[in-house]
Amino acid sequence: MFFKLSGPLLILAALLGGLGEACKLEFPTVRFPFTLGREISWLSPWFGWLFMVLMLGAGIWCCRRFWPGDHFTPITRRRIERFKSIKRGYISLVIVSVLAIVAGLDHVIVGKEALAVRYQGEWSFPAFTRNVEKGVDYGVEGDKAEAPADFRQLKKDFLKADGNDRVIMPLIGFAPTGDTVDAVSTGLEEQKGVVRKGNELFSGLGSKIYDLDNPARMHLRFRFRKGVKDGPADGWDREGNRVYGAIYQAGKMLEQTWNGQGEVEDFLGQQSSGLRVIHFAPSPPTAQPGQRHLLGTNSSGYDVVAYLFGGLQVNFKAALVYIPLVYLLGVSIGLLMGFFGGWFDLILQRIIEILSNVPFLFVVMITSQSVPEKLKETAGLWMILFILLCFGWMGMTYLMRTSALKEKQRDYIAASRVIGASTPRILFRHLLPNSIAIIITLVPFSVSSLVLALTSLDYLGFGLPSAYATWGQLLRDGLDNIAAPWLVTSAFLALVVLLILITFIGEAVREAFDPKKFSYYR
Repeated sequence: MFFKLSGPLLILAALLGGLGEACKLEFPTVRFPFTLGREISWLSPWFGWLFMVLMLGAGIWCCRRFWPGDHFTPITRRRIERFKSIKRGYISLVIVSVLAIVAGLDHVIVGKEALAVRYQGEWSFPAFTRNVEKGVDYGVEGDKAEAPADFRQLKKDFLKADGNDRVIMPLIGFAPTGDTVDAVSTGLEEQKGVVRKGNELFSGLGSKIYDLDNPARMHLRFRFRKGVKDGPADGWDREGNRVYGAIYQAGKMLEQTWNGQGEVEDFLGQQSSGLRVIHFAPSPPTAQPGQRHLLGTNSSGYDVVAYLFGGLQVNFKAALVYIPLVYLLGVSIGLLMGFFGGWFDLILQRIIEILSNVPFLFVVMITSQSVPEKLKETAGLWMILFILLCFGWMGMTYLMRTSALKEKQRDYIAASRVIGASTPRILFRHLLPNSIAIIITLVPFSVSSLVLALTSLDYLGFGLPSAYATWGQLLRDGLDNIAAPWLVTSAFLALVVLLILITFIGEAVREAFDPKKFSYYR
């Protein structure tokens, strides 16, 4: 079923990508080749259209290959059934496929732009257009009128107005990066002048806030020690000017200063929230309306759930580009080395030995420091993948070389030569299909190695720039902020779970394609 669906899905993706580019629409995932072309000037505009043509051709080939009937050999069908019988690997494949589909939905799931806005009876779809919608387009006045629209605030304003205007946001209304949350707040309990946090007496700073949606705008702030006010207190007016001050000791006020307009009693009696703790980035997990950050925020103020989603997208995107390229290069060179042998084999072996002794980390460090920052921001992922590709293909060549040396001695290769089969036909129609088990069993482990490599480089600071959401950066951020355990825990669990799933898939594939179970030769 998967193979039959792949063709229509590829055709649909190619058509949606081309349609989106022609109509200047931003469809999830399929916009990526055109976005990359616009970021790297020498790739525009041919790269995106070439990618769509190749995807369309691949989809048509898959439809012609798999839709007329089942073209798998009996051995291949038995291997697929064997893989399905290994529940751990099969369920892991389903979970990873679901994660890939969710990651492919892109800004439909995670993003700060509204999916749809109804304003004055007209609908607009900001997340799916390239235009930057300004606040004035939705009735915003003042300083924010010419700035990009804040759709989260716009949604709150529309709800308060209780009219027909609506804002439909993504499931997680925060972008993975570049979308800073200044602060969040959590409530305190006050009974008979004693303040508690949970079941314990509270010690620290407690504040009253004008607007819960904007915790940084404080009304009053007190210092507490063992549940009572003890120390300096401050107060700010609605414009953010400090107008009030006081000193408390053991719950009693010793002195008070006031330099605002009107009476101090009127200022203290202004409507504001109850006592709350304000958490600046990194802030802990919260689930209250308007401040829903289920895994908190990191030190940059980014929502951790959105950041993890962005890191998942980066991993899948890197795997989709890196794995086909590294296997195309490694398998092709390995087959040629094993099939032709002689001087061709010796020269390539010496080249591989030289490249194998080049220190990989030093190359990454030198490249990271020498590339201009602007280029790194736009093409950082592709530079890292290019470096990984330069070093990653060599291990595959030895496996394919060994397989080719063994297979070319078989009788069916000699028979192919006798009947006049060309070298490309022998390589790709006979020798390669009989070595396919090696390739398939190594793919999951190559993906896990890629994820680990990207995470390690980002953790060390030589990976992707800050414009990308990566689990390695989040892990480093968590270790730099030990007092915020939700950071390192989130990054560690996400990485471990993904690697375990991929490992289960790899083990199941390896067992299903074990030549001792199903083989052409007995």
